Amino acid sequence: KLIGARYYEQTGETARDTEGHGSHTASTAAGNYVKDVSFYGIAKGTARGAVPSARIAAYKVCNPSGCSSVNLLAAFDDGIADGVDIFSISIGHSFPHDLEADPIAIGAFHAAEKGILVIQSAGNSGDGKGTVSSVAPWIFSVAASTTDRGIITKVSLGDGTVLNGKAVNAVSLNGTSFPLVYGEGVSRKCNEQYAKYCYSECLEPDLVKGKIVLCKTYAGIGEAARAGAVGAVALDDFSPDVSFVVPPIAASALNQQDFSLVESYFSSTKSPKVEVLASESIKNVVSPKVASFSSRGPNVIIPHILKPDVTAPGTEIMAAYSPVAPPSIFPRYDNRSVKYNILAGTSMSCPHVAGASAYVKSLHPDWSPSAIKSALMTTAWRMNSTNDQLAEFGYGVGHIDPARAVDPGLVYETSTSDYANMLCSLGYDNAKLRKIFGGNNTCPTGEKTMPKDLNYPSMSMSVPQGNGTRSTFSANFRRTVTNVGDATSTYKVKTSESPDYSISVTPNILQFGALNEKKTFEVTISGKISENNMVSASLEWSDGVHNVRSPIVVYTDNM
Repeated sequence: KLIGARYYEQTGETARDTEGHGSHTASTAAGNYVKDVSFYGIAKGTARGAVPSARIAAYKVCNPSGCSSVNLLAAFDDGIADGVDIFSISIGHSFPHDLEADPIAIGAFHAAEKGILVIQSAGNSGDGKGTVSSVAPWIFSVAASTTDRGIITKVSLGDGTVLNGKAVNAVSLNGTSFPLVYGEGVSRKCNEQYAKYCYSECLEPDLVKGKIVLCKTYAGIGEAARAGAVGAVALDDFSPDVSFVVPPIAASALNQQDFSLVESYFSSTKSPKVEVLASESIKNVVSPKVASFSSRGPNVIIPHILKPDVTAPGTEIMAAYSPVAPPSIFPRYDNRSVKYNILAGTSMSCPHVAGASAYVKSLHPDWSPSAIKSALMTTAWRMNSTNDQLAEFGYGVGHIDPARAVDPGLVYETSTSDYANMLCSLGYDNAKLRKIFGGNNTCPTGEKTMPKDLNYPSMSMSVPQGNGTRSTFSANFRRTVTNVGDATSTYKVKTSESPDYSISVTPNILQFGALNEKKTFEVTISGKISENNMVSASLEWSDGVHNVRSPIVVYTDNM
């Protein structure tokens, strides 16, 4: 399974994973089938990676302080030389970087030149606009969404009220309730406000022994573990839609409404008691939904390229873990050793797409990186935008569907020279171009490809905001598709409809007479758009068997 492993400067004396993150992502992409896997009985079942038949080469480029550019670029060079087929990179910046200053964008371009697709996590900077940090069009950028399995940890109050919290808690109190303490009752050296937040070193071990602490911030769970409390009930100000592994105390995190209810119970009860139950799995009815931590568009570096590209499972993911790494998000207070762990992040969604890409490549070994990426994008199913306010800026084209991606019908192919041409249209000079591409690359003379016309599977354009609350817009795109379905086929176009816009496609019928034949079409969308807003539309080519969908996103430049 693991056929190679390398390590780099300041990452330790061996390639062994001491953090757990790399083992988890690698096994998510290509782990073998393993029965009866669980985290102390939680989420029990059979674990397997996206492509269990694939092999793994690991490149350890990070240490607890970060991942250096030198190590990242060296790993790209080694992976290319080693002959890898796919790069899965669950690493990224906390904010978008210019492409010439982004080592992953630079390394990924050189991988693309060698026919290697690079998949990268979109980032965990939250649901604010413009936070996506994986922005290069030659990278496959992945957001994170929920699955139909959720994990909850119930909190039972002494008055019989039961509240559903979010945590992965392996500690069972066996039906016993413990005294609930809060604020000035837990600290001698901190003021009441600091004590309520359970700030570092505030809790006194003798005051919390045998008790469950109420903490007004999620980080208080770690402080409760340090002080030796039986458990903690915290306000979930961290990521309220996701359960994370907590230290080995009985802990759960509640939303603001439920936390306020516990505060009221505490203040109105003479001897308040509470029990935190062990975690259990539930059915997520509203799923998939983009996780709150997942970084969103628009793309602030290249505004006419939609990012992220797709979404995939990235919350409460069970996968293999390094037994020498503490399993919880408060590692200082957790000395447990586990073979499997439950993690969340776009780091977890990225290897799902890497595995799906490997699956497509195994059936189409001659396809280019852009063809594989296109196949997974155009066959993805659109998410419910009512659950995600930023729609395509949250989930890209939608949620991957690997089974459909192996037979997409049509693909949008892009060459590395197309990317260079596009960057030149953005004002990149020869010096900047060489920082990314190396060698003696220069901008071509003549017409250059604007980003909106890059042969990308999605279509996106930023338009100026007018003087009024609603202004008119018009955007046009040019695309070329390659036939990889039936040799003789006819595709007809269907577009979304709305009173806010109209779409025309020319031609509206594409007739193919051979495999790998190419056809070009133009799309025009016009309408009205509100200030600080977006228009979400789509087009779909269909021959009755294949449905090739592309989102069309127009948004104001002040969004």
